[in-house]
Amino acid sequence: MTNAVLQIGTGVFVIVIVWIASLVAAIVLLRAAGSTKLGVIPIVLLALTITLVLVFFPRSPETPPPFTEMQIVDTLFIGRYVLLAVASAVFLVAFFLLLPLHFLEPVHAKALRTH
Repeated sequence: MTNAVLQIGTGVFVIVIVWIASLVAAIVLLRAAGSTKLGVIPIVLLALTITLVLVFFPRSPETPPPFTEMQIVDTLFIGRYVLLAVASAVFLVAFFLLLPLHFLEPVHAKALRTH
């Protein structure tokens, strides 16, 4: 019963809708004149047949299947670590290539003012 509203399955809603539609059609046909009043009989028999089929041949079992705990699986595990490894390698290469430039940058002395 995965599709249940107020613990009532969809089959009960279908049965209710079938019987409401058949009763409305029966009321309309009973108001008609002549032999069209006899159209009520097939409508009621059709509603009864649909009800019996839904009751005696359910689509799902009455008892729900046992609850199985959902397992969370990280499908992007390898991709994340590859991305982390590439980003770390780029950072280390850039750091060690720019580090000598920082240390080898010349520092010029300021000129003394002589008057």
